[in-house]
Amino acid sequence: MANKYSVSTMKSTTHLLKIGFVNLFFFLSFTAIGQKQHISLRDSIDGAIDLSDYIIYAHGFIVVPTVITEPALGGIGGAVIPVFLKKRAPVIDENGKKRFINPDITGGAGMYTGNNSWLVGAFRVATLVKPKILYRVMAGYGDLNLSFYENLPSGKDQEFKLNFRSYSFYTQWLKQFRNAKWSAGPQYLFLNSDIKLPTENLPSFIKPKDITSTVSQLGGAIQFDGRDNIFTPDKGIRLQSDFFWSDKAIGSDYNSWRLNLSAIGYHPITPKLIMGLRFEGEQAFGNPPFYMLPGINLRGIPMGRYQGKTSLVTEVEFRWDLYRRWSLMGYAGGADAFNDWSKAFDKPLEYSYGTGFRYLLARKFKLRMGIDVAKGPEDWAYYVVFGSNWLR
Repeated sequence: MANKYSVSTMKSTTHLLKIGFVNLFFFLSFTAIGQKQHISLRDSIDGAIDLSDYIIYAHGFIVVPTVITEPALGGIGGAVIPVFLKKRAPVIDENGKKRFINPDITGGAGMYTGNNSWLVGAFRVATLVKPKILYRVMAGYGDLNLSFYENLPSGKDQEFKLNFRSYSFYTQWLKQFRNAKWSAGPQYLFLNSDIKLPTENLPSFIKPKDITSTVSQLGGAIQFDGRDNIFTPDKGIRLQSDFFWSDKAIGSDYNSWRLNLSAIGYHPITPKLIMGLRFEGEQAFGNPPFYMLPGINLRGIPMGRYQGKTSLVTEVEFRWDLYRRWSLMGYAGGADAFNDWSKAFDKPLEYSYGTGFRYLLARKFKLRMGIDVAKGPEDWAYYVVFGSNWLR
């Protein structure tokens, strides 16, 4: 079964929250509550447009209009994301070392896209400073129009347009170790979905219980983050491994496991040429619902276009800091999704490649923003990128 645009509501929600920080230029149209000083939009060093001081000093409530460019959501759409930011001062740990604290982010989200999909949600990403716990909580409701394709004996795909109405909840709590680059902890996902079919005949990949289903998954995660910044790194690596367990004992309609592994690294070949390399793998065990199977995540390929019980992805990119704050991007990747390891790589890899540009939008944060244009196996796609396309 090959699947097109087959993303769960939770994946769509987290993707929306990620791109919710795209288009920071719109910040200029809004005034932060409690702002006490004039904020310059020009950098003190080179005089270029720069939002560093705006991000630092614009405390309070900010409304962020957002452009959505993900092909899986219709290729065009918009979202409004009200956000409350609370800046955290660094602290000195018991070992005498300074520990930097990310700002607390609390907000909501409302989305409508070109294929008449819509979603509302709320989220909080914050830190419990004394116990050194990083946590995130997200919840939402979505009415999403997604297409699934079934492989026929002729080799062609038959399209099935499905409507998902889903409630979702996700939370993760990571305890930082003595070396704060390492953290680990539990996570939980709840997803309740009602699916509307275009006909009464079920495709072979849909089971009757999938039409109205509940997914309850308990898991854990461990990560190492040694990047020099979280937005647009120039060097360092980030490693993460996490898993989910789904069982009737915790209220799920399915008995399954899911294991995820990822490695992202950056290395400066020259002071102005940065190489990035990414490897990701996902493995499902048991009998998960068809909309929760691992999929390929590459620029130029809609989310979930190809699925299987296993997905493997690799991608390389280069950023050339060409002139002042402007950079040129080039990237390519290959991936495979399959159901049986004995048939791994039996068919040609799915691939994508493309180019784009970045502008150093906030020098003090090393934050770049731009646009990528990518060609996949079937279509072209474009993406508004905030920070990095590999933002995690």
